[in-house]
Amino acid sequence: MTLAQTLTDAEKLAGLDADQLRRLTGLVDHDPSRDPFPVTGWDAVVWVVGNATQAAQLFRAVYGMELVAYSGPETGNRDHKAYVLRSGAVCFEFRGAVDPASELTERHRLHGDGIADIALEVPDVDRCVAHAREQGATVLTEPHDVSDEHGTVRTAAIGTYGSTRHTLVDRSRYTGAYLPGYAARSAPGRPGPRLFEALDHVVGNVELGRMNDWVEFYGRVMGFTNMAEFVGDDIATEYSALMSKVVASGNHRVKFPLNEPSPGRRKSQIDEFLEFHGGPGPQHLALATSDILATVDVLRERGVEFLDTPASYYEDPDLRARIGEVRVPIDDLQSRGVLVDRDEDGYLLQIFTKPVGDRPTVFFELIERHGSLGFGKGNFKALFEAIEREQERRGNI
Repeated sequence: MTLAQTLTDAEKLAGLDADQLRRLTGLVDHDPSRDPFPVTGWDAVVWVVGNATQAAQLFRAVYGMELVAYSGPETGNRDHKAYVLRSGAVCFEFRGAVDPASELTERHRLHGDGIADIALEVPDVDRCVAHAREQGATVLTEPHDVSDEHGTVRTAAIGTYGSTRHTLVDRSRYTGAYLPGYAARSAPGRPGPRLFEALDHVVGNVELGRMNDWVEFYGRVMGFTNMAEFVGDDIATEYSALMSKVVASGNHRVKFPLNEPSPGRRKSQIDEFLEFHGGPGPQHLALATSDILATVDVLRERGVEFLDTPASYYEDPDLRARIGEVRVPIDDLQSRGVLVDRDEDGYLLQIFTKPVGDRPTVFFELIERHGSLGFGKGNFKALFEAIEREQERRGNI
């Protein structure tokens, strides 16, 4: 099947084509008929937050996302409010409890603001669930239809690491703004330029000794392939280390790096996350942009804080020899703290925010790919040293 035939509804709605997706995220050709659990792409990232109303305002005003749908007491949902925002093909849903007895209240008490559900678009929900059940997965919600005047969506859900879930969504028979039960909603004012266009990957942190279990889960249950692995000195500083493996769907549209801590002299970033999140969960989301410098400039102006990169990173002669020619001068990257890495397929530019909430848990990566299919291996040491500096400031190292 060609790339154009495997674009998700969100990507088509965003006006992205196969060539753009290949450039932005490394999408590859794939035949879903040979896949026991075919995944077309990302559907939505569902957050549980303490105040969904304010979160929606923040992501509109700061991150430039567009409000497209809403569910709450006014639409018959007495349990919680939910705001759906988009930026290109990226879809975030923010849920906040209205009813004090809502299960979202307890989840937020345990985990703080964070990601509860990484929903995936699939062409056949029943086929995926049947295979997952056969392979021993926990089916949290059985396949079922939800309908309104705009059509029907078929969904189900399976469990993965920690309390994270994957809702499986087939919206091929639906024309509404998001899902049945959600009303189309827009916000006053003209939306500004997009700051990011696609979701590149979502990183999950798991307990010591469980990474290989979850790598095996994604391969056995969902047919994902082991795309890369980083161990030992790949991801280590003088004081701490971690191990990471990357699993990807057949078309490489969905990529999950999975991290576990590695024993070290100090508490690693994974240890810190597990402590403050109250267990395993999604750690960061990589947002693909076609102009990382412009995006960083806008976000900084709006108050987003990024990890600092020391001047020595850019002054290292090995860096210039390793990366070769890139589309912007090194001085422009240095003035913004953007990292650069090259592999056999091309290069990438990346930068990481500080945690987006009160707890030192979830953060964002901005990534601009130019052929590279990697994850910035050459930047790992600089990145983790920067994270350690922030941990030390927080007193968590």
